[in-house]
Amino acid sequence: MAAAAAMAEEELPLRRSKHQLLRPRRRTNPLVWCFAILCFLFSLLLIFAGILILVVFLLIKPRYPQFDASAASLNGIYIDSPPILGPSPPGYYYLNGDLTLLANISNPNRHIDVAFRYLSVELYFRGRLIAAQGLAPFAQRRGEARVASLHMVTSEVGLPRELAAAMAEEVRRGRVSYSVRGTFKVRASLGFGHLTYWVYGRCDLELSPPPTGVLLASRCSTKHWF
Repeated sequence: MAAAAAMAEEELPLRRSKHQLLRPRRRTNPLVWCFAILCFLFSLLLIFAGILILVVFLLIKPRYPQFDASAASLNGIYIDSPPILGPSPPGYYYLNGDLTLLANISNPNRHIDVAFRYLSVELYFRGRLIAAQGLAPFAQRRGEARVASLHMVTSEVGLPRELAAAMAEEVRRGRVSYSVRGTFKVRASLGFGHLTYWVYGRCDLELSPPPTGVLLASRCSTKHWF
């Protein structure tokens, strides 16, 4: 009898554990199902939107605005030695200059209108910023172009001795090299929505010396970044 009682006591925990294992599972909260369904629908929406944008791009074949230089005149270059007790570091010179640039900004698209929200043009000599000018925002319809007159004035810009000597040598040889860089924030109208991106234009210019300097050659390129 004692042995039977001991066996019964050993089987009792086993039965309880089996009962616990076979206990019915809890029902999933309806909010969890709703959240999962919403995530699934949102994923489908993203997939369809991506396919739609791809189809529209293939049909419209969008192109990015272009920036180039059509004409330029170099009106003056003055390189002054800094005063002995001046604030400039030793070996620096003061550069003053005057450049007028006619820049073409065009929208080559046949189906897309664009709006320029931010426009900035900078003038460089051998990688050193010497002048800058901003432009007022404007819009362009498909196929339109605009000529912007930029008056780039360099006033008391410090140049190291090497750059000052290089500029003086270019003036003496009759070919002065400048680099013009444009930064534009563009918003394109695609019919069903808008796309905003950045456009970076660069023109490397060669001009005859002042005061009657004219544009001798130019090489321009335009890049974009979303």
